[in-house]
Amino acid sequence: MGAFKLALLLIFTLNVCIFSQLASAQLMQNYYANICPDVETIVRNAVAVKLQQTFATIPATLRLFFHDCFVQGCDASVIVASTPANTAEKDHPDNLSLAGDGFDTVIKAKAAVDAVPQCTNRVSCADILAMAARDVVALAGGPDYAVELGRLDGLSSTMASVNGRLPQPSFRVGQLKAMFAANGLSQEDMIALSAAHTLGFSHCSRFADRIYNFKRGTPVDPTLDQAYAAQLQVTCPQNPDPNAAIDMDPVTPRAFDNQYFRNLQQRKGLFTSDQSLYEDSLSSRSTVNAWAQDSEAFSQAFVAAMTKLGRVGVKTAGTDGNIRTDCGILN
Repeated sequence: MGAFKLALLLIFTLNVCIFSQLASAQLMQNYYANICPDVETIVRNAVAVKLQQTFATIPATLRLFFHDCFVQGCDASVIVASTPANTAEKDHPDNLSLAGDGFDTVIKAKAAVDAVPQCTNRVSCADILAMAARDVVALAGGPDYAVELGRLDGLSSTMASVNGRLPQPSFRVGQLKAMFAANGLSQEDMIALSAAHTLGFSHCSRFADRIYNFKRGTPVDPTLDQAYAAQLQVTCPQNPDPNAAIDMDPVTPRAFDNQYFRNLQQRKGLFTSDQSLYEDSLSSRSTVNAWAQDSEAFSQAFVAAMTKLGRVGVKTAGTDGNIRTDCGILN
């Protein structure tokens, strides 16, 4: 019986891998060359205009892409608005902290694309989000890269689909590895994508347990630099303003760089999930140390990880998805 179960598991795993490869194989660079040839320029220009309005465009868009791909695959289902008959992904507690600027970036880019007659309703919201995520990284000084395109937008969006699909600030390396592996991503991919926390901010409630009444009985998490913890306590008192926020990278919060890893070396990772990458000396610390020293190696790993992330659960067959006329409303 044990051998039989193992055989079934191997067959299931093989089928998942084959399905994943087939799905990603249908994505390609320059997918819209004969459909909407200037789409990438249109999207990047729209993102640049949005960025002039607020820097929050960058971390908000990047985080939106991650949250979308990890739930039902990269299908823009996170953008769909709730209706009286259905509570959508975006209203799940794990998504309520997503900044509106990420949604607005995609919506405005979609409008700019659809304003070109040749392109109207021919480019998916999912692809626009993937392009915008690449563009905000480049505009923040990070690597630029070719994006694989050809995704369709998902046909459903439910709050229940989010349950247990997104990593939490309290996660440690083992939990992170398991969740990323479930999406076909390696430990190296996980560490590279975690470095997106070099941009953006967090509300105090997301890390309050590390600076007050730490669960081990000490007032402050011992893996957090004590001087840094004192600074955090100034901005985040025990009953903070709900809108109070902290830059996740205390050194270069507006630049996409490898400072994230140097911060971990100094025990200035804001979340447990960040700092655990350095604290785990047997698993992930060596990668943190390597990328803290070699920004080019990190950039290459990040591009590889974003490319793999962009293949997760994609819909390319007409029976699985479509192109929404409005990113926030299912067709």
